[in-house]
Amino acid sequence: MYNIYLEAEAEKDLRKLPSFLFSSVIAKIKELSNNPRPGNCRKLKSTENFWRLRIGDYRVIYEIIDSSKRINIYKIRHRKDVYR
Repeated sequence: MYNIYLEAEAEKDLRKLPSFLFSSVIAKIKELSNNPRPGNCRKLKSTENFWRLRIGDYRVIYEIIDSSKRINIYKIRHRKDVYR
């Protein structure tokens, strides 16, 4: 089981989410602790440990550190803004 840590920027992004989407994003993030690489995630190109999780039109950018069983979540934003 992996421990999940939200960076400050991700916490701000979480507060800005529309209310109808908030609970589903939280549920998907919690699922990452059991399976950090679910079927709808992809590894980001030119990175070693960074992944993106798709939740509708929103993306969660996170890093998996297998050696310490840790997941750092960096961004939770709309797909048009997340990669900037």
